[in-house]
Amino acid sequence: MSDDVGPTEPTNAGETEQALGRAEELLERLKATREELERLAAAENAEAAVDVLGELAELAKEVESELGKARARADGSPAA
Repeated sequence: MSDDVGPTEPTNAGETEQALGRAEELLERLKATREELERLAAAENAEAAVDVLGELAELAKEVESELGKARARADGSPAA
């Protein structure tokens, strides 16, 4: 008798939830960073605003990656 519980769906479901949770955390960071950008724009601090724009771009890429992973896992595909 084997201890296998069947296909990998439970693992994929857990991994999907982790990826979604990570994406939610990143979205919160994205929101906070966007608010910082708005504050800098109001203060006309262009140099700092450019730096924050770079942070926003990186966070957006991370969110997109995590959502892609969650989508792939939910579809049963291996994550990239």
